[in-house]
Amino acid sequence: MLFGRIDHIGVAVEDLDAAMQLYAQRFDMREQHRETVEEQGVEAVLLEVGEGHVELLRPLSGETAVGKFLAKRGPGLHHVAYQTDDIDSTLRAVRDAGIDLIDQEPRVGIRGSRVAFLHPSSTGGVLTELVEPVH
Repeated sequence: MLFGRIDHIGVAVEDLDAAMQLYAQRFDMREQHRETVEEQGVEAVLLEVGEGHVELLRPLSGETAVGKFLAKRGPGLHHVAYQTDDIDSTLRAVRDAGIDLIDQEPRVGIRGSRVAFLHPSSTGGVLTELVEPVH
């Protein structure tokens, strides 16, 4: 099995405070972590839901991937992230399976995790992220 579980669902937002009102106050999801991830150009908030998370993503500028997504599609579901114990071997396996990669090598994600994105053209139109958490 390539993926251990769904790690999180990423949601692009224009206003983090308004999104927090919905998710934290109305949906009663507890904020677990908040961080600016400079490498990805976002301010991110992880909210607990079951064994996974909802990750709210506010772009730091319109030139970031999330900023461009918002300009083109508006707020909403941005990506689905799957957890893996070994992102390097998982990347090799999906590459060998003919999946197009956005990231050939892992990069740094939230909480120091190692992450890599798979191209939506190879994953049924869904931007897919692989996450290897820091152990």
